Amino acid sequence: MYKIKVHVYLKENILDPQGKAVTNALHQLGFNEVQTVRVGKYFQLFTDNVDDIESRIKSMCQKLLVNEVIEDVDFTIENAA
Repeated sequence: MYKIKVHVYLKENILDPQGKAVTNALHQLGFNEVQTVRVGKYFQLFTDNVDDIESRIKSMCQKLLVNEVIEDVDFTIENAA
């Protein structure tokens, strides 16, 4: 069994209003050491199939998980056995 961790986040030049709201809330709670928050998405996928897995994951990201116009993606593949 393989565990795929997919991290999706806004590109650096894209405004992140949700991240700004979280930053402000943290400051109001006294966590002033936080300078900036960027909010993203995290997916965990599990599979037994390893045939061309990296290509398949990239295809999943392009077709569904990621809006490539405004988001970037990183993923890792781990042996979950």
